[in-house]
Amino acid sequence: MTDSSEAHADSASDVAADRDEHDRDEDAESDENSELPAGVVDEAERLTRLERSVADDDEARAHATRRETLLTEHDFTSRVREDDGEDVLVLHPDEWHDDQENVIRTDRIDDTSRAVELPLEGTRDPDDWDAVDAHNRTLVEQVRSEYGDVHGDNVASLADFVGNHYAKRIEDLTDEELEEFRTEYFVRNVWPSERQREALEESLEYVYEQGGESTPGPHDR
Repeated sequence: MTDSSEAHADSASDVAADRDEHDRDEDAESDENSELPAGVVDEAERLTRLERSVADDDEARAHATRRETLLTEHDFTSRVREDDGEDVLVLHPDEWHDDQENVIRTDRIDDTSRAVELPLEGTRDPDDWDAVDAHNRTLVEQVRSEYGDVHGDNVASLADFVGNHYAKRIEDLTDEELEEFRTEYFVRNVWPSERQREALEESLEYVYEQGGESTPGPHDR
């Protein structure tokens, strides 16, 4: 004979399982109905925060350009509006914008739910940049400790590049972003010694080994 408490527990478990399945279905439906993929929204916010945080005007413009290029692929654009003294990033269909007047035409707005609004003030930071930078610096020290200063200095330059331009973990760089480091940042900003230049590819292999990943590169494209 089944104990009543066991039957109650089984019933509660069934209800919880049903709720979990319902929540997953709702999340999937929400993703399907969204015009902008979640990854695009997150990247647009990340680039906007970088644009606002860097001191160099050229870097700020580069982040803004990357954001607009990304949104254009989905026929969206962005603007920052003030809401009760706080800035809000608004991602909205490009068709709402009047390029000649540089304003939003309210008569073109068919459904306000198509827009995505992201508060930019306060401590909200989905990437937790401090933790990301600490992670990258740990990789630097691991490489330096195991393989020496030349490789450590190279990886430190990579961590600087990632922190200044992308605010993500080194292991999360795309092959294009890593190629940008190889061919542009490392050459123009690091002023590497001959030993550093010769060791660069090995340095990259070492840091990705520490992160448990393979090195992105032309062979992965």
